[in-house]
Amino acid sequence: MDNETKYLPLAEKYRPKTIDKVVGQDHLLQQDSILKSMLNSGIFHSLILWGPPGSGKTTIARLVENLTNFPFIAFSAVLSGIKEVKEVMKTAELNMQANHQPTILFIDEIHRFNRSQQDAFLPFVESGAIILIGATTENPSFFIISALLSRCHVLVLNGLNEAEIHQIIIYVLTEENKESDFTDEAIDLIVALSGGDARKALNIIDILLKQEDLEKPYQRNILEKYLAKKAMLYDKSGEEHYNLISALHKSIRGSDPQAGLYWLARMLESGEDPMYIARRLTRFASEDIGLADPQALIQAIAVKDAVHFIGMPECTVHLSQLVVYLATAPKSNAIYKAYSSAMVDAKKTGHLPVPLHIRNAPTKLMKELDYGKNYQYDYEYKYNYYYQKYFPDKMVETKYYTPSEFGFEKDIKKRIDWWKKLREEQEK
Repeated sequence: MDNETKYLPLAEKYRPKTIDKVVGQDHLLQQDSILKSMLNSGIFHSLILWGPPGSGKTTIARLVENLTNFPFIAFSAVLSGIKEVKEVMKTAELNMQANHQPTILFIDEIHRFNRSQQDAFLPFVESGAIILIGATTENPSFFIISALLSRCHVLVLNGLNEAEIHQIIIYVLTEENKESDFTDEAIDLIVALSGGDARKALNIIDILLKQEDLEKPYQRNILEKYLAKKAMLYDKSGEEHYNLISALHKSIRGSDPQAGLYWLARMLESGEDPMYIARRLTRFASEDIGLADPQALIQAIAVKDAVHFIGMPECTVHLSQLVVYLATAPKSNAIYKAYSSAMVDAKKTGHLPVPLHIRNAPTKLMKELDYGKNYQYDYEYKYNYYYQKYFPDKMVETKYYTPSEFGFEKDIKKRIDWWKKLREEQEK
């Protein structure tokens, strides 16, 4: 082992240096793909690389660096501010003026930059002074300003599957001449713990190779204990993942906050993404509570924002608050059932036109075609209500939503019954 690589983390030491060594992103490396075309031609455009941790975003950026003679500058949005951004832009502009070369700028976790910081890149991307390569684990549609996003190709990287993580591990252990130190079961454990993150898998191996007091070859049960995961190990893409979220969902539906908190803790302490849990609980707020307590959805959205803003481990208390709130709220699946029924009819009758009287008529031609004709404006009538048919002409009016007797839906039921009475009086 040479001194140059002796202390390098395995993930960096064995980062692919050529395109044929990249694992798990075949869809990006097909012959007619944008990325393959850029790598083959040496003509590069600004890119946003979107994918989960350890999927190869930095590797692709480094491949671009290796295949060009352009200046390459890399920094992390976590560690850099607007001052560093402006300095880099100035350097890139001077390089373009002096050498007629763009600067390749790689920004890891670009979603961490705020709007004003992202705005600073725009004129330099437009002028060609920089070729921007941004890496992000977050949906660019929500975290990258539209003006910048429209000037970049977005490449979506997939999380690596178990076979691909296994392939990388075997390759590295073979290169390190350490394959005999690990049993097949031990490797399977590391694959499961990695969660599709190649860097995480190699970091685990890095840790183990530095331990002199563990018996070799490594056994799964020994590693489980050593890595402190035995009690809560589960594969986030496998059956146990779905078993646990099902247990959480059903405990809350069953109005048991104690069990809900237990399953929440099981998932979080096993390494589950807290945003995944927040998304599922937000769905629950409408699917299993709905208008029985309209505050449930507001609570869920507020907790989702708190989880995103604060992150782990502090956000555990916010998710706990939401679990208890949802578990103790009145339950109703009336909204879920209503949409499911409406969806069936919508698929059957999607060809039926909108009735003329409830069509919009913003132009003279539309009015001449009777768009909006005979529409009755409810506010011109007593109680701000006038019955008229809103379903397609050839479709029978259908009742989809039936409020429950619980929570706020009791009041909704009273309103619906009152409007029904007004309609009956109008039709006499």
